[in-house]
Amino acid sequence: VQLQASGGGLVQAGATLRLSCAASGLTFNMLQMSWFRQALGKEREFVTGISRRSATYYNDSVKGRFTISRDNAKNTVYLQMNSLKPEDTAVYYCAASRRLVWSDSAKDYTYWGQGTQVTVSS
Repeated sequence: VQLQASGGGLVQAGATLRLSCAASGLTFNMLQMSWFRQALGKEREFVTGISRRSATYYNDSVKGRFTISRDNAKNTVYLQMNSLKPEDTAVYYCAASRRLVWSDSAKDYTYWGQGTQVTVSS
């Protein structure tokens, strides 16, 4: 079981980034997929998630700016991040859960990617 995240980088405020997370070793269309982030000195927080049926959920802080999507044929989940702000700076982790009931709690996610750094300068 492996989740491979990519797409992070250093950008200026207002810029756009697209993160990808490719899954292997799992039945992807049976998974809830989410993105969490952890800023330096802060706890990991839920950013956005997508259910097995492609219902989407967002942290209020990213609503209207971030969009999550999934491509089951490619076993990949995407995070489109627009209008980035310095407070979006963090390590972003993709995570997968086999739970049948939706959860945005990190403790309910079994599989985690390695994290990708997003840094937004002002």
